[in-house]
Amino acid sequence: MLSLDHIVIAGKDAEEDSITYNKQLAIKAVKGGEHENWGTYNYLAYFSNESYIEWLGIQDYDKAKSSNNPLIQHLVHILDQDKKGPFQFALRTNQMDEYVTHFQENDIPFLGPFPGKRKKSDGTLISWRMLFPVYNYHKEMLPFLIQWDDTESNLMSKGLLNPQAIMKIYYNGVDKDTFNKIYRLKDKKSLLNQFSLSNSKIVFTDKEKFSFELL
Repeated sequence: MLSLDHIVIAGKDAEEDSITYNKQLAIKAVKGGEHENWGTYNYLAYFSNESYIEWLGIQDYDKAKSSNNPLIQHLVHILDQDKKGPFQFALRTNQMDEYVTHFQENDIPFLGPFPGKRKKSDGTLISWRMLFPVYNYHKEMLPFLIQWDDTESNLMSKGLLNPQAIMKIYYNGVDKDTFNKIYRLKDKKSLLNQFSLSNSKIVFTDKEKFSFELL
């Protein structure tokens, strides 16, 4: 079963944006590190349901602009329009290769898997893979799949965990049937407008903005 891995928030200054959210939501964030290949960096806030918020910023615009990673392309598009806020989220899996086969067999366009790595503030590297169903970020969003190379890489020590949990994601990208075809989230017990993840819920909404509920 898929899990919510993290929500991505765009901003001109990831550190300042994380501080703003910290004050509003009474949470604590830490410096994540740098994605040298993409020209980006992040700040992170981890939660009790093994999910986190990522504030993603650009430190090398030219490198980010030339990246072929759909997440970075989407980030550049958001910031070029002087916008900010939540714009993407990742679903965690340990079956990425099976999803590649699923996409191929069902003619679902996709990009990747893309290798990712981040240098932490202590100099160590963590790595993962990302798989993107193709979407037009000018008008919609489809979450991407992530698989960590080290299963412990995405888990922080208990001392850095916030007690809250990301309980719901309010999603307005595509309809529920299309979403199910892509991600295979069959849930007979689900309500009409939502799917259950292992640690959260996706609620399909007509709201203009993608958002989340933290409790």
